[in-house]
Amino acid sequence: MDFVVNVMFILVLSVTASPPFLVPVLGSRHGQWSTERKLINSWGSEDLVTNLPGQPKVHFQHYAGYVTVNERSGRALFYWFYEASTLPNDKPLVLWLNGGPGCSSVGYGATQEIGPFIVDSEGHALKLNPYAWNTEANMLFVESPVGVGFSYSNTTTEYDSLGDDFTANDAYAFLHKWFLKFPSYKSSMFYVAGESYAGKYVPELAELILDKNKDPSLFIDLRGILLGNPETCDAEDWKGLVDYAWSHAVVSDETHRTIRDSCDFNSNNTWSNKDCSQAVDEVLKQYKVIDIYSLYTSVCIGNSTGSEQTSLQVMFRRTSKMVSSNLSVICQGLWVVMIHASTDTRQLITTDPMCRRHSMLVTVKTSSNGVSASNENFSLILMVVNSNLFSVAHNMEIFKSWSDSKESVLPIYKKLISAGLRIWVYSGDTDGRVPVLSTRYSLSSLGLPITRAWRPWYHNKQVGGWLQEYEGLTFATFRGAGHAVPIFKPSESLAFFSSFLRGESPPFER
Repeated sequence: MDFVVNVMFILVLSVTASPPFLVPVLGSRHGQWSTERKLINSWGSEDLVTNLPGQPKVHFQHYAGYVTVNERSGRALFYWFYEASTLPNDKPLVLWLNGGPGCSSVGYGATQEIGPFIVDSEGHALKLNPYAWNTEANMLFVESPVGVGFSYSNTTTEYDSLGDDFTANDAYAFLHKWFLKFPSYKSSMFYVAGESYAGKYVPELAELILDKNKDPSLFIDLRGILLGNPETCDAEDWKGLVDYAWSHAVVSDETHRTIRDSCDFNSNNTWSNKDCSQAVDEVLKQYKVIDIYSLYTSVCIGNSTGSEQTSLQVMFRRTSKMVSSNLSVICQGLWVVMIHASTDTRQLITTDPMCRRHSMLVTVKTSSNGVSASNENFSLILMVVNSNLFSVAHNMEIFKSWSDSKESVLPIYKKLISAGLRIWVYSGDTDGRVPVLSTRYSLSSLGLPITRAWRPWYHNKQVGGWLQEYEGLTFATFRGAGHAVPIFKPSESLAFFSSFLRGESPPFER
């Protein structure tokens, strides 16, 4: 197979346990504050990123490295931490988690969505993201669970037992050990945010923090959670997916009527009904020719037709049955190649056959003690191909073998609301994968009293979306945004994030 490749810019970072993996310093601190901060977080200084090739000068520090969450099994999570660009002492700490299961928080959240560095339009260097969330908070991105991105376990059998509880417990252990590296943040106001399947990760972790906070020695100052296009309740998520497809003319009246009449998404035997199963398959079939994650974004189409137009394959979980569907590549997006192999040579094709003109075959060779179970040397390769940065940042093996998934986290919502925590949920309204209808159905089932009725919210004198406030929860839509809202609406997302941190409603007037 031939690949047309135009590589303008390649960055290779080596990640090692010790010494610090990047040298010499780009950017600087100044004043007494800088010295005090460095001394307080002296353990974390081992992970200081001091030379990210092509990085513009900045006046904040960022760190990347490992936190071992289980010494016995050799289990460690990889993180990338960006201090707030101004006044980090005064700003909260936010943990961001991507979903999947199997999606990289570095490869997606930090690099494509809300991190401070993006690739310039010519593909020659990195530039600052003017809508980075670290303008408002200290941002911590964690690869979770093990097997995602650079996170690993030396006990390979653990990869077969991954699930929601496993992930929450490791994330909780990570936080406490990370605070040992960065003790000055232990007393910070703390929030957890994420999107997609992190709709389960985030509340599950928040519940664990809330429960453990009964021990004062383990206290984390959790103030709230922020969820984007979140998987919430399996039954409502499925109902919303098919209703959204019908209401947006993706499927016929007949298909939708069959699903309405034959599918009971609350049943454990949903997929044993042949009519239901075939009708839902028809929905997924129609989504293969467009981008389910952004209905109105054009997909990369070559000379191939039919099923070959499927891009990266993702799996939809149907209770105990898995259904294959389509994740279309956004060809102008930002992507990161995360190399995490247990063999000496690993080949990764960075995009699908429909985007061959943007594609690249990557071969990574490592030494015998390199990318292996000992995890002494990993590589993070950022590649600009035809002015784009591509990634393989989703471990499908984790997705397919996921062994523990809660059917609904709505009971956790109720618990967090009762504890006085802030919950904000937002939906890009052109996402078909976890559509706005799924989220509305889920939140409606909570039966929360409405404190402010449905109305538009504004950003830069334009309607950003619509919003409704409940007792203990705020729900908002983003007009014209797909699944990963900050990619589509970066300025609006940052403004919304800022409102969330302040606990203030977004503007209701132009």
